[in-house]
Amino acid sequence: MRTRQSRRWEICLLSLALLAATAGCGSEPEAATRPLTGGAAAPVAHSGAEEESAGKAALTAYSGYLDASRVASARSDPGHPALARFVADPLLTRVRVAIREAKEHGAMRTGRLVSDPTVVAVDLAADPPTVEIQDCLDATGYRLVYAKDRRVVPGTRGGRYLATATATRYPDGRWLISAGAGHQDQPC
Repeated sequence: MRTRQSRRWEICLLSLALLAATAGCGSEPEAATRPLTGGAAAPVAHSGAEEESAGKAALTAYSGYLDASRVASARSDPGHPALARFVADPLLTRVRVAIREAKEHGAMRTGRLVSDPTVVAVDLAADPPTVEIQDCLDATGYRLVYAKDRRVVPGTRGGRYLATATATRYPDGRWLISAGAGHQDQPC
């Protein structure tokens, strides 16, 4: 019985580690941070400068998301205010749940997550406008540890792997990261 509970604990923490580091994909944003939507309109041509500006804003949001989630995870604070400045639902809820569950199990994140993101697609004609980001995350020094003694949680791993994210422009003009996934089976 004890072995089975220990295995569940390890599996749970491994799942949390994956969610906290890369936060899984999502589908429909929630009403609190609903993306910009409107009626059907004719396609509009956007200049390269507009697309470049959108890409820069999306990369800023992505960088803020990684920094905010790292700080919130290190403090075991799922309500950290910086999260909502850079992340939108459904990803925001997933990140908060992962941090809360890690805290409830006595775990937290430590170390440094190294990121090298690039914009791979900009779609300003989409409803809502989106920017797709691809990243090579280096989580070698970013670990899930027990808060009590800083021992690494068994079954968690670091390494370099592909991550993807979607930035969405919301009605107030902000670009927020609304979806993301880590592809640990795809090293980079």
